[in-house]
Amino acid sequence: MTSSETSSQVSSPAAQDNTTSLLTKVAEKPPLGWNSFDAWDSRVTEEDYRKTVDFMAENLLEHGWEYAVIDYIWWNPEPGAYNTKDSYVRRVGHPNIRLNEDGSMKYPEAVTLDEYGRLQPAPERFPSSAGGKGFKPLADYVHSKGMKFGIHIMRGMHRQAWYLDTPIKGTDKTARDIGKFNDHAGWLNNMFGIDQRNEGAQEFYNAMFEQYAEWGVDYIKADDMMGSCGAPFHSYFAGEIEMMRKAIDNSGRPMVLSLSCGEAPIAHANHLEKNANMWRVSADFWDRWEDLSRSFQLLDKWSPFIGGGTWPDADMIPFGRLSLDDRPHGKERMSKFTTDEKYSLMTLFSMARSPLMIGAELTTTPMEEIKTFFKNDEVLYVNQNSTNNRQIIRVDQETDKKGDKDAYYAAWYAEDPANGDKFIALFNLGSKAKEVGFKFEMEDMRGAYKVRDLWAQKQIGEAEVKFSVELPPHGAGLYRFSRIPGSSEAWVPPTGKRKHNNQ
Repeated sequence: MTSSETSSQVSSPAAQDNTTSLLTKVAEKPPLGWNSFDAWDSRVTEEDYRKTVDFMAENLLEHGWEYAVIDYIWWNPEPGAYNTKDSYVRRVGHPNIRLNEDGSMKYPEAVTLDEYGRLQPAPERFPSSAGGKGFKPLADYVHSKGMKFGIHIMRGMHRQAWYLDTPIKGTDKTARDIGKFNDHAGWLNNMFGIDQRNEGAQEFYNAMFEQYAEWGVDYIKADDMMGSCGAPFHSYFAGEIEMMRKAIDNSGRPMVLSLSCGEAPIAHANHLEKNANMWRVSADFWDRWEDLSRSFQLLDKWSPFIGGGTWPDADMIPFGRLSLDDRPHGKERMSKFTTDEKYSLMTLFSMARSPLMIGAELTTTPMEEIKTFFKNDEVLYVNQNSTNNRQIIRVDQETDKKGDKDAYYAAWYAEDPANGDKFIALFNLGSKAKEVGFKFEMEDMRGAYKVRDLWAQKQIGEAEVKFSVELPPHGAGLYRFSRIPGSSEAWVPPTGKRKHNNQ
């Protein structure tokens, strides 16, 4: 059965008509927040998390950064502990679980379940969850700070629920009636998928999201839903996406639904818009120029689907301190992006209106970096409020007229719906400093404009006909163009010579 056939068979009213879905009650603007993965892999603890929430509330919340998300395997007391430097499969610390020959768990204590096979936070890492409280005490703490609480989940049920054949709440069905044995992510062996055609499947997801609503969850990052997911293209699980969407609506609690991993297949763009608030357009994104360079192509491709409460997601921002204790990706380090590359990333993600999710260990990240890249309200305004966002120039691997073989550059355009101002972002994608610009005629801009540098937060002059700046290698600039009242609307040719109206 193809993905499209699956989608047509299980399409729910909520999936087809957004006016009845809680999808429209959240993410009116791209979500801003933090996720634990880039720093802690699967090992974040309640203590780590609370310290981060406190830091965000004190330093970032006033600038719009409101979501704090616990990433994967929060149900395991010590995920990846046996994958040591001396003996590991896949990578050091990877949270695969060890299995018996029949596929059951060798160490069932590595998962925390309730009587209905629903995953629970491990009290060893999240002490406030003890006694069956789940994440509610922690969510309450986040809400007390004026912030929003998020968790990562994997598609399906934990394999231990399948082996125990746990009952499905509210039905006479059990886990083995709906679980697909050995249907797990290409990069993680913890979970089995759900067969949406079987009775009890929707009820299983309903029970999961009922619990999340009781806990006070505001944001769900659902993984293994689409894209490559650690292997050649894995699948697009339309049926399970729709069951999650319907389960959120049935829960009565608005929750952001963010789908991973990527690259998302653009053939399913309309389905994604109907069922999710965010979806990953990239594979896992790290502090490498090649990842950022690839994002220019991906965000260009997805730009027609920006807005309306749904947001193509370029993945987390790998600035600051990453990969603590050499997990999950490379050595523990401060981000390898150069300062200029950081300007390019934040400029591109803002102009493409990607959700912005910081991945760093924030308390040891330099405050100057946090101030520069996460507290510039003029740049964040573009991400949160601009419209008509699109790439207008990109030159890849092409020699310019002067024979420069490093002539890579790009430009993006957007508008301010509040006053008609234009936003222009210019990028030097090459390895040498160069002048990058655009001609006003490309966007039918008439007259003269005041130009404001949004990163520097200052006016830098006026421009007519064209605008250009010198940019360092892999650098970027972001500018607001405000039309000067009374300036001529007559078309001006690129030479700068004014064309008379009678010509």
